[in-house]
Amino acid sequence: MLYSLFRPLLFTLPPETASHLTLKTLKTFHPLKLTKLLFGKIPSSPCTVMGLNFPNPVGLAAGLDKNAEYIDSLADLGFGFIEVGTVTPRPQTGNPQPRLFRLPTAQALINRMGFNNQGVDKLLENVQKARFSGILGINIGKNFDTPLENAMEDYLIGLRKVYAYADYVVVNISSPNTPGLRQLQQGEELECLLNALKKAQQELANQHNKYVPLVIKIAPDLDEKELTVIADKLLKYNIDGVIATNTTISRKGLENLPHANEKGGLSGAPLSIRSTEIVQQLSTKLQGKIPIIAAGGVMDSKDALKKRQAGASLVQIYTGLIYKGPALIKEIVNFYS
Repeated sequence: MLYSLFRPLLFTLPPETASHLTLKTLKTFHPLKLTKLLFGKIPSSPCTVMGLNFPNPVGLAAGLDKNAEYIDSLADLGFGFIEVGTVTPRPQTGNPQPRLFRLPTAQALINRMGFNNQGVDKLLENVQKARFSGILGINIGKNFDTPLENAMEDYLIGLRKVYAYADYVVVNISSPNTPGLRQLQQGEELECLLNALKKAQQELANQHNKYVPLVIKIAPDLDEKELTVIADKLLKYNIDGVIATNTTISRKGLENLPHANEKGGLSGAPLSIRSTEIVQQLSTKLQGKIPIIAAGGVMDSKDALKKRQAGASLVQIYTGLIYKGPALIKEIVNFYS
């Protein structure tokens, strides 16, 4: 209710400006303990996935807190887990603005942010300052100017640096906003990447005496054959989890809406059906051997139910949070409880 009063004001601002303002406001509220007072306590709905104990199954997807600057204030909203990033080895500014667009009648966003972030060292500095004791995922990517043939090096740098500070690590090979990145989802490229990452994971587990699950984030724009190849590789290399899905390059049904032709990845309600289809197909192929984290078009508890019925163990929200506000977290958790 409270967010619905402020959303029209936020939507008068450019989307990226509104996002920064909201995050800064939450950060101001945190030491005053106002967020929990305003939005209420989230009921407990514990679950265990990837060997991790989650207080509830609703997480924040990567992309909102790219540099891990707002972990504690976002935790006040009641998320069962928080994912920060995508972070790259070196800082980069991302694509030129404007690069984030609202499609309100469709409850959707289009972004072409381009992994704008301050680099992995700055992210880790912020993580170490946070007092958050919940489940933290760190999402890693490659720098835009790293040649695709050298992408593995960027991911290995990211994994080695964040390993000691993450509860799980997400390998983002599915953003449509870094040229060529999605090629890493293909057979040979994926094989080489997963092989190298799993070897590094084992070395790091021995070094730190701590096993950190490795999760792969995939695109919704995959055909049946491509998805089968990915599922086979995930099983072959004992990957710990998969996020389905990232944003889509499809604009089906939105062609005449303002901003619909902007380049970038589409998220929100129009992605819901397709992302659920991917979850269902993955669930069939993985046969319960690898847990699925569902993302893409989770706008209410009904969407969460469909993801759960399709085979997801956890759900993540981002665009739903922008349109529905923090009450969405409680709505979904109450459904699970």
